[in-house]
Amino acid sequence: MSICGLNNAKHKGILDDMIEKGILSLEKEPWGNKVILKYKISEKGIRIMKEVLDPYEELFPREDKK
Repeated sequence: MSICGLNNAKHKGILDDMIEKGILSLEKEPWGNKVILKYKISEKGIRIMKEVLDPYEELFPREDKK
């Protein structure tokens, strides 16, 4: 989330909900006296994304930026 500039306090509930639904997975990595949380998209999340985005891309294709 820090890479994207998102506020952890505001968006943690959304991420927790997505983990509960199986769309994301969470990996905790120790880093000194802190823990880094790494969120990754799951196979279910990839499948849902393709089911939603592929038809959207077909309806509204991206324009080539030249």
